[in-house]
Amino acid sequence: MKRIMVTGLGLALYAQMILAAGLHTEVFAYESGSVVNGATVQGKITFTGPVPEPKVFELRRYYDREYCATLSDGKGHRLLKEVTVGQDGGLKDVVVVIEGVEKGKAFTATDAEVEASLCQFLPFVTVVSDKRRVTVFNRDPVSHDIQGYAYDQAGVDIVLHRPALHVSGTTDVVQLVKGRKVFTMQCGMHPYMQNWGYAIDNPYYAVTSPNGAFTIGDLPAGTYRLKAWHPILGTQEREITVKPQEALTLDFLFEANQLVK
Repeated sequence: MKRIMVTGLGLALYAQMILAAGLHTEVFAYESGSVVNGATVQGKITFTGPVPEPKVFELRRYYDREYCATLSDGKGHRLLKEVTVGQDGGLKDVVVVIEGVEKGKAFTATDAEVEASLCQFLPFVTVVSDKRRVTVFNRDPVSHDIQGYAYDQAGVDIVLHRPALHVSGTTDVVQLVKGRKVFTMQCGMHPYMQNWGYAIDNPYYAVTSPNGAFTIGDLPAGTYRLKAWHPILGTQEREITVKPQEALTLDFLFEANQLVK
C-alpha cells in the first residue's frame, strides 16, 4: 500500500472561486459498466494551525431576528463557521473527486437536497450530480430569499434565484457554464445563511466528515487527477496512477499559516 502526503496553499474565498471557475475540465459522457479488480483510493484530509474564526453578523440588522436568534451566541450575533476541524485535526466539508474517469461503476447520484433550518443552510457543502438539480426545503416558519452565484474573472453569474422560499421549498436546475464546478448559495434576507455546491460528473467522489477520512472504491486501473476542494481553504490536486486491486493512500494537509487573508 502506498502513502503520499500533499501540502498546499490555502486560498481566500474570492480567489478560490476564480480558480475553481477557471479550471479546464474535459467534457465527456460518463459510461456506467462493471468494474473488475478495481482499485481503492483512501486517505485523510487534515488541518494544522489556528482554525479561522467564524464570521459574525449582528442579528438586529436583518429580518426575523427573534426566530433566527435560536442559534445566536447569546449576545445578539449569528456566527457562520466556514472551517470545521475535528478533535484529531480532520477537516470537514472537503470534496474529494477523481477526474478523468470515462467508464466505471454505476453513477446513481441523486438530486442534491439542501435544508433551510433555524436560519442556516444544511449541509454547508453538497455535491450536485451531472444534471445539476438542487432542491431546497424550508423547515423554518419564516421565508428565505435564495440566491445562487458562480464567479469568474468577468464577474458574477446568477445560477439560481427564488425570492420567496416558503415551506413547500423549491426545485431548480443549476446551470454551470464555461467548465465551472462551484457555486455558492445564500439568503438575501439572512446573509449568515450560506452554503456551497460542487458539480460532479462521475461517481468517484467523497465528502469528508469531521474525521477528514475518505474512501473511493471500485476505480478502474489507470491514470487520473485527484482533487481535494474546500470552499474556503482552496484546492489541492495530484496526478495518480492505480493498478488493479491496488490500495492507494493519499493524505492532504491544509495549513492555516498559508491562508490568504
